[in-house]
Amino acid sequence: MQSTLVSVVERPRRALVGVALAGAVVAAPVLMSSSALARPAPDGFAGLIEEVGPAVVQIAAKKGTPEAGMPEREQFSVPEQFRDGPFGDFFERFFGERMPDGMPGPRPDRAAMGSGFIIDSEGIVVTNNHVVADASRISVTLSDGRSFPAQLVGADDKTDLAVLEIETDERLPAVRWGDSDGVRVGDWVVAVGNPFGLGGTATAGIISARGRDIGSGPYDDFIQIDAPINRGNSGGPLFGLDGGVIGVNTAIFSPSGGNVGIGFAIPSNLAESIVDELLETGGIERGWLGVSIQLVTPDIAESLGLEKAGGALVANVTPRSPAASAGLRSGDVVLAFDGREIEELRDLTRAVAEAEIGARTPITVWRGGQEEELTVRIGEMPQQTALARATSEGVELPALGLTVAEVDERNRARLGLDEAAEGVVITRVSRDADAAEKGLRRGDLITHVNQRPVASAGELAEIVEDARSAERQAVLLRVEREGAQRFVAIQLSEA
Repeated sequence: MQSTLVSVVERPRRALVGVALAGAVVAAPVLMSSSALARPAPDGFAGLIEEVGPAVVQIAAKKGTPEAGMPEREQFSVPEQFRDGPFGDFFERFFGERMPDGMPGPRPDRAAMGSGFIIDSEGIVVTNNHVVADASRISVTLSDGRSFPAQLVGADDKTDLAVLEIETDERLPAVRWGDSDGVRVGDWVVAVGNPFGLGGTATAGIISARGRDIGSGPYDDFIQIDAPINRGNSGGPLFGLDGGVIGVNTAIFSPSGGNVGIGFAIPSNLAESIVDELLETGGIERGWLGVSIQLVTPDIAESLGLEKAGGALVANVTPRSPAASAGLRSGDVVLAFDGREIEELRDLTRAVAEAEIGARTPITVWRGGQEEELTVRIGEMPQQTALARATSEGVELPALGLTVAEVDERNRARLGLDEAAEGVVITRVSRDADAAEKGLRRGDLITHVNQRPVASAGELAEIVEDARSAERQAVLLRVEREGAQRFVAIQLSEA
């Protein structure tokens, strides 16, 4: 494969294409512009790897305390944001966490192995959040075999990034950030990491695509690569040929658990800004609107009288959120935010996340066949203790350990719901929640809460809030699965 690529990109500028003439194929010269040619393949990557390799580290994260007689296992958990995306089944197979009956189960105590890279010679290390999340002890091993305990400086689960710090009197080898906005599909890349515990492993390939949305969260903007990465590469650097880090390797798409040439990396320009804020504050502050949104399809656009498919359709408005205070409604289509045109869903999520907290911001919506101007005061995105918050999968209710969404055509199709299904559908169940222990799962319908019918995530959130205000410890859900109904009491978690 490599020799084939080299022979193609090293062809002279005058190429030959076949032209059919009277049943024959004749070679005809075609002049190609220099901009259409691929960049020449390097003679090798040895110099690059020698330069950057010493700054790439192995990371071991002990998670929990093993029971007596139970050995620690070198195993990752599936990052929660990946579990219910379009590639969820593949990630489950790759990370090996699906239980025999397909139901979520308690995660065993284990030691996770991953990769990272030093960005500051004083001992600042970048890795994936899912490598070190919930770790009781973290260690970093350098390329020369020395190992150091590490402290977690900060982490961001929404972009799956974490920053560690190790203490040493020596100046450590470090790498620099590159410019991910400047890379092109077809550019050569090199990944260095710790696959299957084999530290210092380098692989090479090209950028296959940019701007990939794999359903992991509202800020998906992955670089897709064909450089082989496997279990243990998570958190490792992706280098351009100039030695700059242009991405953080995070996930693979695989039907078998092994590499099939489709990997994903967080772009460096996103990672660098997140890392800088984590170093400064230990956390990430994001603007918050309080809506869940969905794609505006051509059919939806036509039904609403829009000239083209675009914008973000408001599916739910979180009670007592900035959006609710501004008068946004379910069914509105957000066309512009703070003067920026919204062409697709992530345009809105990013614009809101980057907005100044407390700022009064204009929003243009399509409602009732015409544009309307609203003004919203941007809130701060609630933490895990929030009653409800919008995500790409619907409305997350941490008090229940559930994410739910409307029963619309999209969810009917992807979750196999009956045409007569009513209520709200569960799109995600937190693995450690009481709902998981009670057997609730993705695709279940919630039709009633505390004997009150629910038809939207907003109604469900309001009933949960009423129960909390009344200091109740649980709510009673009426759940439907494959036509069978049952009642399930779910304990409310602390807020």
